[in-house]
Amino acid sequence: MTEPKDCVFVRMYNVGFGDCFLVTIRRPEKVWRMLVDCGVHNQGQKHSMKEIVPALISDITEKGRAHIDVLVATHHHADHIAGFALDDWENVSVGEVWLPFVEDESDVDAIRLREAQDSAAIGLNAVINQLQGGHSSDSWPGPIAHAYDLVVNSLRNQDAADRLLGKNGKRFKNSDVKTRYFPIVGQDVTRVPIDGMGGTIHVLGPSRNPDAIKAMNPPSSAGWLRFDHQSSVAAGGVGAAESLFSPEYSLSSRYVPIHLRQEKASLALRTLSYYEGISHVASILERSVNNTSLIFVVEIGGVKLLFPGDAQHGAWAHVLALKENRSLLADVNMYKIGHHGSHNGTPREFVEEVWRSGAVAFLPWGLVKRWQESIPKAELVEALKARNHEIICGGEPFKHDTDEEISSQDLYLERAFPIVALI
Repeated sequence: MTEPKDCVFVRMYNVGFGDCFLVTIRRPEKVWRMLVDCGVHNQGQKHSMKEIVPALISDITEKGRAHIDVLVATHHHADHIAGFALDDWENVSVGEVWLPFVEDESDVDAIRLREAQDSAAIGLNAVINQLQGGHSSDSWPGPIAHAYDLVVNSLRNQDAADRLLGKNGKRFKNSDVKTRYFPIVGQDVTRVPIDGMGGTIHVLGPSRNPDAIKAMNPPSSAGWLRFDHQSSVAAGGVGAAESLFSPEYSLSSRYVPIHLRQEKASLALRTLSYYEGISHVASILERSVNNTSLIFVVEIGGVKLLFPGDAQHGAWAHVLALKENRSLLADVNMYKIGHHGSHNGTPREFVEEVWRSGAVAFLPWGLVKRWQESIPKAELVEALKARNHEIICGGEPFKHDTDEEISSQDLYLERAFPIVALI
């Protein structure tokens, strides 16, 4: 079947719990491609990167040449960049690589943020492994297992990061890849023309506002958990959690009946408090990295595609605070649902007050058992359906519910958006 000209295709690769999107703009005399992320969470994999990456490269190969004009890595979580570790990418030429400013090794703010995030992830990983003492993760307490999933996803995938930055022998086919970091200092919104296609990419986030940067800072392990991971690991133990209550509200054990003391011991409250604390810090670490996500809109010929990475409240607040952004987002044709449909990835304000009804929402999702009750968030899915948005999802609990024509394959789902008016 011959593909129509003057059309924008959005292809979501069915990785599972992860992001991998190919945007293809076809016009009579030219094809332009953008790849947005390529990764999967190790607990929510439907198709491995060893399946997806070769298929993707085959899909972008024309006349013996595999080429991507713009490759975007929205942020450095493994479920967004892990696929770039594969050496298959050495056969692909790339025009530009776009990254959030936190990855810029010459940027003072970036260096401080990146070092803080990496230190927090490495420290938490060391503590969790020390706590569990080699036991299988299947037997770990729920809060610790949850924390470990978040930490592993936050640990920098060095081979993938090296590929994106062209370091340590990891590269694409060509050596003249242009690397760009966003946002540009002094610009709330950066507009980049789509070469030769008559369109524009609006980069809306992350913000470099000092208050927003604070939201990207991970917690200090010592400050939140009241322990030093290096000294506790060296000593072969962990620091004691602080009491939840002030001493004046605590009874001496001699005033408490023996059966109540036994019940208290059976609850292991101190351990639970400590484990919950670690889980809480891991969640804040994940949020700090998510809020560095690139947020952008691809606009061409009446078609607008919104990609927010895994941006959460702090990053979205910056975007929605600007009137011009709200106007731009009001009539987007496609929204990549942020953070896999979690409670903190899509603001209610965007769905209920900004985005008009009757568009398309792609949901990159795969089952992670630990989050099966909360991701995707049922209220978000219902709110999108109530506004007549078409939801396209690569996995259960639903695939897609639409009368529109969708190209569907096991490895991807694709939707075409006709270009109606060139800018």
